[in-house]
Amino acid sequence: MNGDRLQFYALYLARFASGFGFVTLLTLLPKYVTLFQASGLVVGLFTTAFTGAQTLATVPLAWAGDRGDKRFVLAGVLGLGVLSYVAFAFVSTPGAGSWQFVVVRALQGVAVTGSGLMSLALIGELAPPDRRANAIGKANSWRLAAGLVGGLAAGALYGWGGFDAVYAVLVALLLPAVAGVWYLVDADETRVRGNPFAGLAFNRRLLTLTSFRAQYAVAVTLVRTWVPIYAGVTAAQGGLGYTAPLAVGAVLTAEKLTNMLLQPFTGRLSDRVGRSLFVFVGGGLYGLVALAVPFTPAIGAALGLPASFPVFGHLSPAFLPLLACNGLLGVADSVREPASMALFADEGTDDGSVASSFGIRELVWRPGSVLAPMLGGALMTMEIDWVFFVGGAAAFSGVLTFLAVLSWNYGARALTEW
Repeated sequence: MNGDRLQFYALYLARFASGFGFVTLLTLLPKYVTLFQASGLVVGLFTTAFTGAQTLATVPLAWAGDRGDKRFVLAGVLGLGVLSYVAFAFVSTPGAGSWQFVVVRALQGVAVTGSGLMSLALIGELAPPDRRANAIGKANSWRLAAGLVGGLAAGALYGWGGFDAVYAVLVALLLPAVAGVWYLVDADETRVRGNPFAGLAFNRRLLTLTSFRAQYAVAVTLVRTWVPIYAGVTAAQGGLGYTAPLAVGAVLTAEKLTNMLLQPFTGRLSDRVGRSLFVFVGGGLYGLVALAVPFTPAIGAALGLPASFPVFGHLSPAFLPLLACNGLLGVADSVREPASMALFADEGTDDGSVASSFGIRELVWRPGSVLAPMLGGALMTMEIDWVFFVGGAAAFSGVLTFLAVLSWNYGARALTEW
């Protein structure tokens, strides 16, 4: 039991270290735009290189994990993360070219997606079925904690010692993660012959899950991207016009904090009650809260809430309702995410293809996450409220499709039995 606990702790540390690096670089991207005086095209490549590398790396990394030793692959991609941050230190100078930064950003994308896939695959294999969602919820909480700490620490580290200080801390976090995985996690002895993706391509349960996830990606990407935009744009554009970064940061933190705190608890409940019900309830709740976001000014006015706050200064009566809405979005995601991940892990562990199962989960998310920002930009030209209405509709469409496919394939009681 103690050995299993140490293995989980090593994998949680890997999740934290990888997530910390991702959020830190994301927070510092504006610094690089200024450093390189990058054009709009190059700024777009800063993100496209990362997400494109993630997409391209998903299938070969998942294949390697299922055909070989997942522990070895995880240690390798964490080591690749160390190399990427050392490389970032060399390209983070005015004399370096922006294209060098784009290449290293792609390298980081491979490291982040590989560590996410392999750590989840190993956790899914290590955890017994009746505690799997709880273990995954704990792993996600470590990742979310990294997002909170990384977002706050990036600016302080940069102000104290520049880019060198940032990358020294990232390397100092990743090296113990590599050692922990290598020395504390048992060698993975499961092996899959042939192409594991082919065996899962027509899996009925995975097809049921992806019928929800493909649409839900649109909902989450729209809402998560446009909540800070809604908080910061001027009233003339349909937003709240919060100029204080602290206010926008507080709104964003509310989602991550509730999600982080609740995932282990909701994961444990879904292990007991049934996972498909939590996917359905979490997705539906997300849609409801998304629809409420544009009404936060009216809610604040109706409740007579204050417009000025200590530290934050003058905002509007909508501040507290928006803070509550984003916190509830985190609650909704905490209900859905560990249950959904555990369902993918359940299918993969049955035949040893758990990395490929999570790879399919990752790939299904990609189209919606790429197309949604373009859709949101088009909707914003009409009125920003439509972004949240369409996001809520996509969430409802996803859960209703999920319910219909689940009932058709497994019967009317599947929602509480699956």
